[in-house]
Amino acid sequence: MQNWFLWLFVGILSVAAGILALANPFAATVTAELLIGYLFIAIGLLTLISAFQDQGWAARIWALLLGALMAVFGFNLVLHPLEGIITLTFLVASLMLVMGVLRLVMALTPLAAGARLLLIFSGGLSILLAVMIFANFPWSSAVVLGVFLAIELISNGISMIFVSLDRREATPSKA
Repeated sequence: MQNWFLWLFVGILSVAAGILALANPFAATVTAELLIGYLFIAIGLLTLISAFQDQGWAARIWALLLGALMAVFGFNLVLHPLEGIITLTFLVASLMLVMGVLRLVMALTPLAAGARLLLIFSGGLSILLAVMIFANFPWSSAVVLGVFLAIELISNGISMIFVSLDRREATPSKA
């Protein structure tokens, strides 16, 4: 990788942003909620635009409805961030609960023979986190999304640092 140092810089920046997000999880939660709102607006508008390129009226109508729904949801998140934080936290906790149960069910199938313990651990952890969020709901909404964003930024940054260092070693030296 010719520009491994750029990956290293971005990785370090990501870790630093994650640490800042952990230092102020409410600000990170609001930031994550607004980012999600803007993404829904953009995706909704792009879906509305692409609706006119679809073949047939049924596909166009579905694309128009889906695009409008996503754009309205995004605008609602941006215009009402505190309510959006509560809604998104509820959705995240619900998804974690469902995914945890599905992992436990999958662990009981013959297909999971090699990863049974990992699936049980992962599923149990997801269920435990969802229960913890719901036990303190709606107050947990103030920090949950920010902590998740911080963990993601730190994890992503560490990965990028290791990839960049690995690529630096793989770069042929000029003689």
